[in-house]
Amino acid sequence: MSSTAPELRIAGPAVSVLEDPALFANRELSLLDFNRRVLELARDPELPLLERLRFLCICSTNLDEFFEIRVAGLKQQLEHGVDASGADGLSAAAQLQRIEERAHELVADQYRELNEVLLPNLREVGVQVLRRDEWNEAASSWVEAYFERNVLPVLTPIGLDPAHPFPRVINKALNFIVSVEGDDAFSRESRVAIVQVPRSLPRVIRMEHGSAENEVDFVLLSSVIHAHVGRLFPGMSVTGCYQFRVTRNSDLFVDEEEADDLLSAVAGELLSRRYGDAVRLEVALECPEKVREFLREQFELEPADVYRVDGPVNLHRLDALHGVVATPGLRFASFRPGLPRRAARGVSLFDTLRDGDLLLHHPFESFNPVLDLVRQAAADPQCLAIKQTLYRVGADSPVIDALVRAAQAGKEVTAVIELRARFDEARNIQMAHRLSEAGANVVYGVVGYKCHAKLLMVVRREGEQIRRYVHLGTGNYHAGTARAYTDLSYMTVDEQVGADVHALFMQITGLGEAAKTERIIHAPFTLQQRLIEQIEAEAEAAKRGEEASIVARMNSLSDPKIIRALYQASQAGVRIDLLVRGICCLRPGVPGVSENIRVRSVLGRFLEHSRVYRFENGGEPRVWCGSADWMQRNLYRRVEAAVRIDDPALADRVVRESLAFYFEDNVRAWELDAGGQWERVPRGHGERREAQSRLLEGLADLDV
Repeated sequence: MSSTAPELRIAGPAVSVLEDPALFANRELSLLDFNRRVLELARDPELPLLERLRFLCICSTNLDEFFEIRVAGLKQQLEHGVDASGADGLSAAAQLQRIEERAHELVADQYRELNEVLLPNLREVGVQVLRRDEWNEAASSWVEAYFERNVLPVLTPIGLDPAHPFPRVINKALNFIVSVEGDDAFSRESRVAIVQVPRSLPRVIRMEHGSAENEVDFVLLSSVIHAHVGRLFPGMSVTGCYQFRVTRNSDLFVDEEEADDLLSAVAGELLSRRYGDAVRLEVALECPEKVREFLREQFELEPADVYRVDGPVNLHRLDALHGVVATPGLRFASFRPGLPRRAARGVSLFDTLRDGDLLLHHPFESFNPVLDLVRQAAADPQCLAIKQTLYRVGADSPVIDALVRAAQAGKEVTAVIELRARFDEARNIQMAHRLSEAGANVVYGVVGYKCHAKLLMVVRREGEQIRRYVHLGTGNYHAGTARAYTDLSYMTVDEQVGADVHALFMQITGLGEAAKTERIIHAPFTLQQRLIEQIEAEAEAAKRGEEASIVARMNSLSDPKIIRALYQASQAGVRIDLLVRGICCLRPGVPGVSENIRVRSVLGRFLEHSRVYRFENGGEPRVWCGSADWMQRNLYRRVEAAVRIDDPALADRVVRESLAFYFEDNVRAWELDAGGQWERVPRGHGERREAQSRLLEGLADLDV
C-alpha cells in the first residue's frame, strides 16, 4: 500500500475530479486497516499484559465478524453474478483478492505476537498456558481426571461412512478431525472421524495440580481433548488429530415485506446462522495437506479461504484469562465512574432537569442517571408514559426491569425494539416477549430500516402542565458497554427537544409524513441533507474569506456524497479535522482536493463510540451529538437522530472532551495520509497527552 497521494485518473472532460475512484479508499480494506491498529495495541509494551492479550482477542473477534458479514457478502455477490463496484471502483473479485492477502498476513501476525511475545511474557510473571509437552506427572494426572469427569461424557465422535456423512459443523465451533487405525466392531472401513466440541465446555481451564505458589497454570480444552482423544475410539490407535474451525455467512435474511410477523421471521432465521455457507476454514498448522484438502472440499472453499494457524483455532477464547487472573499489574487500574452532584443517587432527576440540562460522558461518568430516569419514572405516580428505543441492552437489563414495572403499574410503555441488531437478535426477542407479557406496547422498528436512534422520553403530569423529559445518547441503553464505550448522554426537559422526540416516536410507531423537527436531525430523511447543507455553508463562508471549520468524530466515514462535499469544502479553504475510529474511505492531503483535511484515529482502553459534529457557523458554532456514523447504511437505511446542543457551556464541554482532547493526543493516535497509510502519531519530547487518561483523571474516581 503506497503512502503517496493517489494519482487522479480523469477519463474525460465530462468527468468530475471528485468522481475519480482514486479519491476513495475501499470500505473493506479500511476495516482491515482498523483491525491492524487494534493489533498494534496488543503489541504496545506500555500496556498491561492481560490488556494486550485482550486486544489480540478483540482483533480475532473482529476478524470473525468481518468474514461472517463482509467477506460473506462479497462471495454472495460473485455467486449471483453481481459485480457492482462502489465509489472506489473495486469489483467484488478484486476486493476478495486484496482481502485474502491482507487477512492472511494479519492472522500470521496475530499468532506470532501470541507465541513469541504475549505467552512468554505472561509466563515470566507466573501465568502459564501449558502445552501438552510441558505437563509433569501431576499435571498429566489432573488433566486425565478432568477429561474423564467433565469432557468425555459430552463428546460424540462421528465416524465418516455412508451411514454417517460429514456432519453439519456449527459456525465458529471447535472441532477435531481424527484419523485412526485398527479393527472396528462393525467392520466399518472408515478410518476418519469428526469430533465436535460442545460450546458448554470452557475453552480455558485453570489447573489445580500443585504448581508453584507464584504460578497460575492453565490448559486449553483443545489440549485436554487432544491428549485423550484415543478414549473416544476404544481398541483403535489414533494416527492423527487436528483441530479446525469453520466460519459461516451469518447475515440474516428476512424478507420484511413478505413476513407477516417480523419477530417470528427473525427467530426462524437465527438457527440458519449456525449453518450458513462456509466462508473461511481455520486449521492447525501441523494439519497435513491431504487432510486440509479434504476439509476444504467438504466446505466447498477455495485454497485462499484456508488459514493455517500456529495455536488455538479459537484464539479469542484466551480472553477468559483476563477475567480469572488476579495477579497485580496485569490489567488496567480500576476506577469508579464519576457522578455529577446534580445527579447524585436519591435526587429526583425531574427536579434536576427542570433546573438545567445534564450532560454525561461515559464511561468516565456514571450511566446510573440514565437508568435512574427510567426507574424513577416507573415508580412515579405522576408519570403517564415512557417511550424508548432499544437496540442493544444486554441480558438482565435494569432498563427492561424498570419498563416492566412501569407497564405493570399501568403506565403507557412503548418500546421500539430493533430485532435485527446483529448478534443480539435472540436476546432482543426474549426482551420483546417479556415486555409484551407485562403489557407494554412493543414495536419492531420500521420495515426496511433498522432503528438505531437512542431515544428515551418520559411524559409526566405536573399540575396543569405536561412535561417531556428526554434522554438522547450516542450509545446503547446497555449498562455493561457504558463502562467500556466512550459515549455521550444528553438529558433535558427542553420543550422543543421534547416535541421533536415525540414527533420521531409518532413517525416510528404510526403513519404519516416525515417529522418536522427543529433541534433534531434524523435519518433517513433530514440527517444527510442537513449535514451537507452545513458543510456547504462552511465552504461558502471560506470563499468569502471568513473563518470556516468542521470538526467531527464518528466510528466510520464512507458515504460518497458527504465525502465529496468535504472535498469541495477543503478546496474552498475550510479547515476540516476528522476523528474516525474505524472505516475511513476519504483520502486526506491529496493535492488540489483535500489538503485542508486531517484524519485521526484514536484507540485505547475504551472503545471510542461517540458521534459529535461541530460547524463554525460564522462564529456561532453548531454542535451536534447523535447515533449516526457518516455511512450509507446509517444515512439511508436506518432510523438515526442527532440533537443540537444549544447550551453554550455544554457545547463547549462536548467540543473540549470529545474533540479537542483527541486531537491533542500524542500517545494513542494514528493519522491517515493521502496514500491510505495509517501512521502512529510520534510522542515527541513534550508533555504526554492521552485523551482517555485525561478524561479519567478529570471525571472519574481513580482511588478504588
